[in-house]
Amino acid sequence: MGAFPTWVAPVQVKVLSLTDRTAERAKEIEAMLNAMDYRAESDTRNEKVGFKIREAQNERVPYMLVIGDKELESGDVAVRERGKGDIGAMSLDAFIAMLKEKVDTRAL
Repeated sequence: MGAFPTWVAPVQVKVLSLTDRTAERAKEIEAMLNAMDYRAESDTRNEKVGFKIREAQNERVPYMLVIGDKELESGDVAVRERGKGDIGAMSLDAFIAMLKEKVDTRAL
C-alpha cells in the first residue's frame, strides 16, 4: 500500500508516549487533534519507542509526535515526518499550524 498525502491519510498523526507518565498527555493531544477534525491516534503501549516508530512508519502515518519526559516538562512535542525522520521539537501550536497548512493546501 502506498503512502497517502497528509490531507487524505486515514491516520494523519500518531502520538507516541515514551513512558506511563506521558501516556495521559499523549491521549490529551490525540483528543485535541480529533476535536479539530484531524485524524489522530495515540500509542500508549508499554513498548520501546523504536518499535512504535517502526510500526507507525509501516502504517505510512505522515506525522508522529513523540512525548517523553522532556517534552512533558517543556510543553513541546518532538515531531517526526514520514520520509524525513526527526524534524525537531516544536510547540504543539506550531505543529498544528504546520499540519493545517499541509491539509488546507493539499500538499503532497
